[in-house]
Amino acid sequence: MSALVVDRIGMLVTNDPAIGRGELGVVHDAALVLEDRVVAAVLEGDAGRRADADERIDAAGACVIPGFVDSHTHLVFAGDRAEEFTARMAGRPYAAGGIRDTSSATRAAGDDELRALTRRRVEEAAAGGTTHLEVKSGYALDVDGEARLCRLAAEVTDDVTFLGAHVVPAEYGGREDDYVALVAGPMLDACAPWCRWVDAFCERGAFDGEQCRAVLQAGRARGLGLRLHGNQLGPGPGVRLAVELGAASVDHCTHLEAQDIDALAGGSTVATLLPATDFSTRQPYPDARALLDAGATVALASNCNPGSSYTTSIPFCITLAVREMAMTIEEALWAATAGGAAALRRADLGRLTPGAAGVAVVLDAPSYHHLAYRPGQPLVRAVVGAPMAVS
Repeated sequence: MSALVVDRIGMLVTNDPAIGRGELGVVHDAALVLEDRVVAAVLEGDAGRRADADERIDAAGACVIPGFVDSHTHLVFAGDRAEEFTARMAGRPYAAGGIRDTSSATRAAGDDELRALTRRRVEEAAAGGTTHLEVKSGYALDVDGEARLCRLAAEVTDDVTFLGAHVVPAEYGGREDDYVALVAGPMLDACAPWCRWVDAFCERGAFDGEQCRAVLQAGRARGLGLRLHGNQLGPGPGVRLAVELGAASVDHCTHLEAQDIDALAGGSTVATLLPATDFSTRQPYPDARALLDAGATVALASNCNPGSSYTTSIPFCITLAVREMAMTIEEALWAATAGGAAALRRADLGRLTPGAAGVAVVLDAPSYHHLAYRPGQPLVRAVVGAPMAVS
């Protein structure tokens, strides 16, 4: 058994109040003991410096946090939509239809090109402290293409999501129900072997509640867990449908009514907020304060995609959550680590407690407050443990 000790940690965030102080379970003057890439112990003071180790890392008083868990990304795509972004900044409203532009570029790209683009984005995310991420399909919108995207996504994560119900492709214009039948049948059959999750975009311009229900129920019958895009562009049935079906997460949650908040507070579905999207589309930010005060579980994720949120930076999302969504830095950090893990139903991630995956981020800062206090600065000194596979 190989033991790695990270010692002289000035501030260790465990995300377990039973181990440390406050909601983040903070331990000062700490050491983290990893055995075969699993957290074995959290020690304090001299106990950490005396612990036996095959390898030792000196944190030199820095803050150490769990790796960020990005539970909503669309990383497998070709092309970009920079001109669309520029037009939005000039006043054009955001709409779901731009997905079709990305689909055209993605369909035209070869496997090697898509593989290289995806891994470059994963490496970028890892440099910013993300140590696990979910990846969706959704930019091919045909049977063979969606299966290809799921296969390529499975090369970088074990949390792959089938999102054939992203938007209706142009060739199915006027035949939306036929496309839903394709997604819930042959396309799902082709993609399911690579996937852990099924998702749908429940929104005007995409799919209505009953169409999303059909896709999610078909995915569940194939053994996949449920996720849903909901309430991004306006009020709608997405949040309540997700809670009703017991989805792990409903994502965006930008436009919530009181009954949506009550449903999330009373259910097990995580509300995953994507503030970089609202920044990029100039939409209102979600009412995170209302969700948290009601008792809902909240996650933060990047929604990295070429149209509405072309960033992999979770620290940027934390900054927006604190500045624009009235979250405390503690709430935002928890949402980007343990919250992301909850949205993926991963008990092994998002915390640094005995039995959890031994993946930690050493910040180039004395405290986690710097994640919002120093926006835009590269604050990740090192990633310890087993980060995402990019080989």
